[in-house]
Amino acid sequence: MTSVVLQVNLAVPETSNAKHIGTTGINKQPVDHPVAVRAPGPKRTGLHSGLVGDQIFDTEHHGGDDQAVYAYAREDYDWWEEELGRKLPSGIFGENLTTAGLDVNGALLGETWKIGDELVLQTTFGRIPCATFQWKMAEPRWVKRFGAERRPGAYLRVVRPGNVQAGDPVEIVDRPAHGVTVADGFHAWLHEPQLLRGYLDLDLPETLKDDFRRRLKI
Repeated sequence: MTSVVLQVNLAVPETSNAKHIGTTGINKQPVDHPVAVRAPGPKRTGLHSGLVGDQIFDTEHHGGDDQAVYAYAREDYDWWEEELGRKLPSGIFGENLTTAGLDVNGALLGETWKIGDELVLQTTFGRIPCATFQWKMAEPRWVKRFGAERRPGAYLRVVRPGNVQAGDPVEIVDRPAHGVTVADGFHAWLHEPQLLRGYLDLDLPETLKDDFRRRLKI
């Protein structure tokens, strides 16, 4: 099966009482036109999302260059539908790109994807669940339940800007040799943080390594 972008999703802000922010951009809805993607800059002071027209309100924890784009696979949604016994429309997890035919969680940390004619993205890490996510899902103990599975989806940084739209093919153009997947990193962060020490030697963004050091308290 060809790997494609099934859906491109941008925020439709809504009120939330999950955090002190008061407004959340987790409510992502599909758009039917090309969307420009560029590096947004630093997490707190930059443009926040990598997608022009998207919005992020909790800029302390979300957005910035290493979380410029969030991708989630439709196949993982299908798995969650079976687990939860309910329909899950693409975008409800807050992803910008819903993919099909792409093993997002099996992607290696630092793997590079070409999307469409120009856009190049690079995986950074998995999505850590938060209170807003639990509020949006309205599932008991959702943070713990999501964290127990190796299906976090992938954050990506922008290597080369370009446009993205539904139907664009996704091509894996580079895979690092270290073998550590997005799912592996997610599991280590939540359940075996001592494993993150080994990730400090990998060719990863320094900002991500700084996050590892904070998690390790070193």
